[in-house]
Amino acid sequence: MKLIILDRDGVINQDSEAFVKSPEEWIPIPGSLQAIADLNQSGCRVVIATNQSGLARGLFNIDALNAIHRKMQSELGKIGGHIDGIFFCPHGPKSRCNCRKPKPGLMLQASQRFFGDTTGILSIGDSLRDLQAAENCGVKHVLVLTGNGIKTRNEISHRRDIPIYADLSSAVQDLLNN
Repeated sequence: MKLIILDRDGVINQDSEAFVKSPEEWIPIPGSLQAIADLNQSGCRVVIATNQSGLARGLFNIDALNAIHRKMQSELGKIGGHIDGIFFCPHGPKSRCNCRKPKPGLMLQASQRFFGDTTGILSIGDSLRDLQAAENCGVKHVLVLTGNGIKTRNEISHRRDIPIYADLSSAVQDLLNN
């Protein structure tokens, strides 16, 4: 069984420069929820590793974050999908914590809880910090062009070793077909 680690904002749901602060602001990217359900049905465990500095900034509280995640799980449940675990960093950008991506803490927590090591894990993200976090703990990774993906693709244009997909749905289709 594989473990798939997804970033949340920009990969599963639409990202916002003003932060996703409530369930009403959480809007799934077309095809992303079905992609997660497809991963579940193929036997993969799916977890989220997400920076949520809006908590440290006072833009929303833990109850709002939990409500957002309940909405996501509810929407996934309607199509036979689920998230096996949600790992988040509540710290701000200037924090020296080990959990804020690009540091590897969140991915290491997920791998230890669900897999034991980083072999056989795939990370899917839209930002440079997602890719760096995966590299920092030895996890295979791909980039999606939703969210910050186009900007990130331009930042890594010299790299030929990172698979790039239009969105989570196309990344999952390729993964499941190969």
